[in-house]
Amino acid sequence: MELLPIGTILAVLTSQVIKTAHAAKEVVFEKESFKVLSEHLFNIEPVLNELQRKKLNDSQAARHALETLESDVKKANSLVEKYINRSRIFLLVKCRHIVGEVQEVTRDIGRSLAALSLANTEVLAGISDQVIRLQDEMQKVELEASNFRLQIVDKLNQGLKDQKLDQGFANDILEEIARAVGVPVEPSEISKELTSFKREKEEAANRKERAEVFFLEQVIELLSRADAARDYEEVKKQYYQRVKVIERYNTSEEYISPLKAFICCINETVMLDPVSLCTGTTCERAAIQALFDRGEKTDPETHEVLEDFSLRPNYPLRQSIDEWRELNYCLQIRSSREKLLSGVDESVEMALRQMQDLVKENSINKNWISVGGLTDIVIVILGNTHNKDIKRKILITLKDLVEGHTRNKELLIDFEGWDHIVPCLARDPSISKAAVELLFELLQQGSGWNVSACRKLSQQCSAILFLVTLLKGPVKESAEYAEKILTKLFELDDENICRAARSGWYNPLIDHIATGPESSRISMVRAVVNMEFVDSDLKLLGEEGIIPPLLKMAVNGNLESKETSLSALVKLSSCSGNKPLFAAAGGLTDILKLMYTPLVRSTVTVKCYEILEKISSDDDGTKFFIDEHGDKLDLETIVANLLALLQNATSSNSNRKPALRTVLGLCKFEPWLVKKAVLAANGVNLVLPLLDDSESEIREIAMNLLFLFSQHEPQSVVEYLLKPRRLEALVGFLENDEKADVQMAAAGLLANLPKSEVLLTTKLIELDGPRSLVNILRNGTMEAKENALSALFRFTDPSKLDSQRIIVELDAYPLLVGLLRVGSITAKACAAGIIGNLSTNTQKLTIVSKSSGFCCFWPSGVPLCSAHGGVCSTKSTFCLLEAKALPDLVPLLKGEVYETSHEAIQTLSTLVLEGSPYRGANVLHEADAIKPLLDILTWGTDSLKEDVLGLLEKIFMSKEMVDIYGPTARYILVGFTTGRNVHEDGSSLGRKATKVVALLERYSKSSMSLVQGLFGA
Repeated sequence: MELLPIGTILAVLTSQVIKTAHAAKEVVFEKESFKVLSEHLFNIEPVLNELQRKKLNDSQAARHALETLESDVKKANSLVEKYINRSRIFLLVKCRHIVGEVQEVTRDIGRSLAALSLANTEVLAGISDQVIRLQDEMQKVELEASNFRLQIVDKLNQGLKDQKLDQGFANDILEEIARAVGVPVEPSEISKELTSFKREKEEAANRKERAEVFFLEQVIELLSRADAARDYEEVKKQYYQRVKVIERYNTSEEYISPLKAFICCINETVMLDPVSLCTGTTCERAAIQALFDRGEKTDPETHEVLEDFSLRPNYPLRQSIDEWRELNYCLQIRSSREKLLSGVDESVEMALRQMQDLVKENSINKNWISVGGLTDIVIVILGNTHNKDIKRKILITLKDLVEGHTRNKELLIDFEGWDHIVPCLARDPSISKAAVELLFELLQQGSGWNVSACRKLSQQCSAILFLVTLLKGPVKESAEYAEKILTKLFELDDENICRAARSGWYNPLIDHIATGPESSRISMVRAVVNMEFVDSDLKLLGEEGIIPPLLKMAVNGNLESKETSLSALVKLSSCSGNKPLFAAAGGLTDILKLMYTPLVRSTVTVKCYEILEKISSDDDGTKFFIDEHGDKLDLETIVANLLALLQNATSSNSNRKPALRTVLGLCKFEPWLVKKAVLAANGVNLVLPLLDDSESEIREIAMNLLFLFSQHEPQSVVEYLLKPRRLEALVGFLENDEKADVQMAAAGLLANLPKSEVLLTTKLIELDGPRSLVNILRNGTMEAKENALSALFRFTDPSKLDSQRIIVELDAYPLLVGLLRVGSITAKACAAGIIGNLSTNTQKLTIVSKSSGFCCFWPSGVPLCSAHGGVCSTKSTFCLLEAKALPDLVPLLKGEVYETSHEAIQTLSTLVLEGSPYRGANVLHEADAIKPLLDILTWGTDSLKEDVLGLLEKIFMSKEMVDIYGPTARYILVGFTTGRNVHEDGSSLGRKATKVVALLERYSKSSMSLVQGLFGA
């Protein structure tokens, strides 16, 4: 080098620097580190150019500095060439070492550059700052491999340390390595990379780098276990080769004994990794290494002292042992197949155990079991067997077979394994747990999810239903797997969220409605609208928080969002359990604001009206008409606004119907609101025209409202009904058996109208109205019967004998008597009252036999009425005794109920006639009616007691009744008379009690007179 001019040396060095800089720039692996080296080399070029331009001193120090720099640049160039065309897997596993080499050579070049600048201080004075900065940067450079690659390398090294040679780990690490180095995870591509990687091991062996060879062998063995590293066709070929060999063995044989050479002389087991000593003895690597670690220095078999402790792999023996093992695998696979096909449960269980053991022993058996057709057979058995234990064991075996094995997963899915696996999710806990664990494994791909398989599962009938059932079940592990699977399915398709909701898991749906994008929220809400729910489902939806986000959509969303969310709220508000939640969320306030927003679409207002209708539909509906603070809303204004809608000629029936129903719901249970609606909002006149509406539903709602309103303004209703064809419509409502509420309202409306309206009564008779009312007693609901009974009083007034006869001729009497037994309190009271009205005219209609004056001859054998003394009948004289009503009237006296007791007393009084009370009194005595009458004096109201005393005054005209009931009556009546001045008191009750006592005294045989005692006479 001293022979060359220094300028020539400098020119050659500059060229080498530029060449190496460009080469380093082209390295694709760990390019960040090589890029740093390249940039620094490019930055050295101006320094070398400056030296050439200024003609550096040809000193010994300058020549030495140039030689050192040239040597370091050559090292850098060698490093670039060393790694520019190497196996990508090798570059990855050695990345930490490679980065260290690049860092070291960069620092060396920096130190050489510093020595060069020191020898040429004057020459480089113009760029001294630049040179100093560059040499400092290079000497202090810190390079690191990417964290992503280092994590993979660390994971690989830890796996090797832990001897994790299972196929699942191999699949994962190979996929991560392939992704890191940019290689597709395809068998053909992986095979190329592994071939290149194996050449690295061979080259290391040629260099006699034993540690490197051992490390690379471990990596190759691990990665070769991965699915992608195996050529499936080669695996099949290898299997069939082994099968051909075992054909000479009897089908009953399941095991070939090992050769003696296969047995380790140390641990006496078949060797896994046979190695040879310098003496020629072969033993298990781990076993001999353990002896060496304990200080042993002799051959374990010959006991010779070893001069060389190196261990050489015995590849031929290892290959023979592997072939022996593989033949045994094939024997066991053949045996398992026979057992599976036997159809005997015990044999099937043995086969499943064999398959599990094979998989645990060697991952190649996952391929061979599949190639041997066992997987298909097992799937068929899973679908056909009723043995729960076998089902569970099959699921566990299948999980072992597919775990970390992409091809087996695909085969199982393509063979429609879903059809037999998914139904197992719905079996008992032990089976469903095994099924969901298998399902989870089938959906895994490397370190992530197999999206294609997940989509296929989504289409599987009942899969999501069963997964939701497991999620809610008692087995924690099953629930966790189910939730993971469902969560992934939800990510792939919103429809899966809807399917889960249809299966009863609403949280994901609600979360999506609350936080998802608007288009997705709308589709979720539309799903809610289209689902069929029972009340418990609707309540659960409300409790899990669906109402607030729906209200938010209704208030703030676009038109589609408003319409859809309101439709869902209509459905939810039909559940009584959601009403307090709706109110607490300020829902009524939001809905009312939305209703009255200017220019709002009619489709929106219709839904608002429907929600109000639902909220107001129950008995306690009005209590939910509150704002978000719990303060009552102004119901009067709400009703007024709703009724005002009826005056709007442009409002459609779709608006009017829910509005009317809301008014009905609010007024039905708030009497004060009815009065306000009638008087302040002119409700009757607004509703009456609706009876002529073309739509029957509007007419029916109007009838219900008029029933309520007629209590406060009946005259307007009468005037309206007397117009042509109006009463016909009312009678039509009475005859409508299919609409119980309308029938009840029509009868109630008729009951509320003044009975003094003779023309109305006459027209009703002409239209056969009484028949319709009697038919309600026969077929109507109890509420309708109550109103029909009240309306029948119009036709049974004692002064209207002709209309009474019409009612009796319609066979109403048996119905009235029946209601005394089974009717409501109101129905019993009304029935008793009507019977009393009819009974009032019985005596007038009866021909009585007299004992003097003239004789009336009765046909032989015709019985006389015990109360009326003549011939009675239900149809001719309206006699309640002939109608068999008395036995059912008497119990009404005993119930301590004012309404029924009052009407019963009045009706029984019609049997005790003023002129001849004896027959009637005796009838009541025989019916055991007098004692309960006396009992009423101990518990009844004053007016009820007066009714009883009035009747007793007639009964005790009979001395016989006084003799029987006198003592009891005196004892009770003492409380009404003793201790107070009846004349001064002026009490009607007291005066009547005194009269009854006087009657008792008149027939008394006692020497003491209570009356004398009272008045001092």
